[in-house]
Parts: sequence; C-alpha cells; structure tokens
Amino acid sequence: MKQIWIVSGLVVAALGASALIVGGRALFGDEPAPVTATQELPWQVTTLPGGGIQVLGLSVSPTGGAPVAGSSTLGDVLQRWGDKVQIAIVAAPNETGNLEAYVDPMQAGFISGKAIITAHLPPEVIQGMRERAAKTEYMGGTTRKATLSSADLAEALKAPVTAVSFIPAANLDEEIILSRFGQPAQRVRSNGHLEHFLYPDKGLDLALDSEGKELLQYVAPAEFERLRQPLLNAAASASAPAPAP
Repeated sequence: MKQIWIVSGLVVAALGASALIVGGRALFGDEPAPVTATQELPWQVTTLPGGGIQVLGLSVSPTGGAPVAGSSTLGDVLQRWGDKVQIAIVAAPNETGNLEAYVDPMQAGFISGKAIITAHLPPEVIQGMRERAAKTEYMGGTTRKATLSSADLAEALKAPVTAVSFIPAANLDEEIILSRFGQPAQRVRSNGHLEHFLYPDKGLDLALDSEGKELLQYVAPAEFERLRQPLLNAAASASAPAPAP
C-alpha cells in the first residue's frame, strides 16, 4: 500500500463509526484555550533532529534509515492509550499491507478524535506476520485486516511510528485552519468538496471536506512528496482537456 495508505480501511471504519461531533469553533476557533506544556495539540508540530517530527504526543520517524533518537514505537502507543488501541496489518488486494494501530478515542490536549498510527517493518516481515496471523477478516470491500499472533505482536510493538492520521471530532472550516495552523505552503483542490492544505515543513496534509470529516495526515517532512505528488497528479489529470473525438 502506497503512502496514501494512511487513509486505510481503518480510517474508513473510523469515518463510518458514530461519534460525538462538537462545534469546531469551540475547540479550534479564534479564542485560544489555555495550553500547558503537557498538551499535544494538532497544530503543535516540532521538527526533531534526524528529520522526524513531534506531534500529538508522538515522535514520528522517517520510513527509511534508522529511527530518530527517541522515536515512538507501537509499544509507546499501547502504553499511552491502552485498551483504546487495536493493532493489525491492513492490506488491499495484491499489496503486502501496513502495520497500523487504530486509536479510538484519542485525546490530543483538549481535542478529541480518532487516529490511525502507522509503524514501519520491512515488507518481508509484514508478509510473514500475515501468514501467521491469529485471524484475518475483511473490513468492507476487499481490504483485509490481519490480527497478529501473540509472538508477532510482541515484535510489532518495537516498530517505530512513521505516520499519523488524525480525524478530529470537531468540524473544521477554512478560517479555523488558517487561524490555528497558519497559511499553508500550497492548497490543492481534489474535487468540489475536498481541499488539501499542505504544510511541507510540518509534514502535514490537512484535508478539508465540506461534505464529510476532516483528515490530518502527518509524516516526516522529508517524505512529504509521497503525500503531495499524488494530489498534484490527480489535480493535473482533472484539469487536462478532454481528448478530441
């Protein structure tokens, strides 16, 4: 599954699940709530030595090379959110799949939501874990979820976190985004109701959906093109003139 894998079957399940939706203005709006040093809010992104970022209480490492110093693991995710965490390998047809943790609910400072946290393991290791899975089931459509064996789960908990997708319970709008996250480096419209606010220096793609839920995707800044380029390609294809009959 490619980098857009962050929007996986687990995200689809999260978007389909019922949730308490509160007014975005009350949480994200112009009147800042008091912030303490322990809060990890979605717009608080710190660049780390080695190319990673700190966000939502997690240290996100680049996928390639050695994890950055102090990088978070799935074990850290489980320790922090406990029984709110589900860990599995999620795979589309003909793909090896990704090691993911689904956290519901996830509290980020005073912001609540759901999250998909992706961790890195070599493809051959993931394939072996799928073959030894305690259970494999369909998540809707053709996407499959493999529940790890106890032995493989212990190994998976050591895997470094390399991406985080966060679905806030609060609805956002353009004014809220610009107020909290600042001006994006680029804005890309996917269709009539979906627009991406791109912050390469933060490794953040914030998708504003006027007909659905917003999605915040975080990766190491050096890997941001894997989020941006598919959006640019799709936008270019959509704007290309139709071939002559």
